Amino acid sequence: MKHSTIIVRADWDEEAEVWVATSSDIEGLATEAETLEALTAKILVMVPELLELNGARSNLPEIPIQIMAQQIARVPNPHFS
Repeated sequence: MKHSTIIVRADWDEEAEVWVATSSDIEGLATEAETLEALTAKILVMVPELLELNGARSNLPEIPIQIMAQQIARVPNPHFS
């Protein structure tokens, strides 16, 4: 493994109305779900499976996963005319 913590990026896809997860730290991680909670659950299942498939090794008893979520929201501009 490149790092002791796996960084997963979760972005809201406004058009598809789903959260999309990707990571450059673990090959093959790409998934989506309707809620952030459902996405997190999928990530926690996929990561150990992908670590096994990729032959990634770690000397840690548990591997930390940092899920960084980003969602862009818009509000009306009260000064827009």
